[in-house]
Amino acid sequence: MRQSKQFRRSGASRRLASPLLLGLGLLLGFPSFSGHADLATFLSGINRGGERWRMHMTRSPAGSLHDVEVVFNDPITTGAIADGAGLSLPDGEKVAFSSGAKDTEALTDEERVNRKAKKGRIVAVVPVTPPKDFTAGSILQRTSFLIEPKLDGERMVFAKSDIKGKEIQIATAFYKKKPPQVDTSMSPMVASLVTNEKADILATAYAPVKPDYARQSPFDSILRDDKTGGRFIPEIAPEDHAWAANPLPAEVFSEAEQKCLTSGIYFESRGESAKGQAAVAQVILNRVRNPAYPGTVCGVVYQNKTWYNRCQFSFTCDRIPDIVWSPAAWRTAKEVALAVTAGKIWLPEVGSSTHYHATYVKPNWGPTMKRVAKIGKHIFYRTYGGGWS
Repeated sequence: MRQSKQFRRSGASRRLASPLLLGLGLLLGFPSFSGHADLATFLSGINRGGERWRMHMTRSPAGSLHDVEVVFNDPITTGAIADGAGLSLPDGEKVAFSSGAKDTEALTDEERVNRKAKKGRIVAVVPVTPPKDFTAGSILQRTSFLIEPKLDGERMVFAKSDIKGKEIQIATAFYKKKPPQVDTSMSPMVASLVTNEKADILATAYAPVKPDYARQSPFDSILRDDKTGGRFIPEIAPEDHAWAANPLPAEVFSEAEQKCLTSGIYFESRGESAKGQAAVAQVILNRVRNPAYPGTVCGVVYQNKTWYNRCQFSFTCDRIPDIVWSPAAWRTAKEVALAVTAGKIWLPEVGSSTHYHATYVKPNWGPTMKRVAKIGKHIFYRTYGGGWS
């Protein structure tokens, strides 16, 4: 009895140990539950093994390469399933496997794959060229700035600039000159004689014009002080009389005075060139400036008009009717009169002359004066001692 009990105990122990060893072997040979089933069992629905193996099918995102997705609920157990895994069904549809914990991306597969492959890297960089009129210097110039200068024992100090008095000259060198502007306020024939762009401020016929930077720099037009108050003052030569550098009376710009000056130019020199007519106008206005003569244009032109052939200008006392037969010549004389009065035309060769005569006559006063110029058929004289009456 004792042996049979002992035999039964050992047999029972062997019966209990066998399942235990079998279970231990299964545990060591298959560490995870996925070893109990393969992928075919998951798809066929065999051996579902519990709720953790439950799967369901969802619609694929728009633009995907597959038709349907199979989603597994358990993300831990199905974590070994790689993204992009799937299979093709007999009917041609494509099925993709995915984890239920995976968030669905809004992008399509094509964009998602390209973005991961590129990873936001810049493919190419196109250099931007600087503007045409801009230069940052050459490479040698830029690198030369990094070189430490050698002083050779000399010291750098702040020195006083030596450009004082040359500011306008230096600044003028940096402005771009433009071609001279064409003056459309007068005929080309008269405009060719212009020597002064700034007309007398009282000459209302000439509207203020923009500065002509071809003849004058912008710095000169701004920085130079106008000491004349806008009036025209002739630039006389040292041998000219001092009274010639006086401004004309304001009355000379009136309509009556300009008509008297136009008459003197027309009847005395209508056959001359525009320069010859301007020279006659300058003589008449010089007499207005001269204290020895009347202070008005009409007073100068018609002085002693009642003395037959002994007046100052012969057309006023020759007893021939003064009729304007050429309107075109009258318009030219009128234009010359205003230009000379306004100071736009000043002939240096005539200067402060107060007398002239035709080349075909020899008056007795000629040798008593200084001959200064010959323009056309007229010879011009300047008096000695400051004046003549």
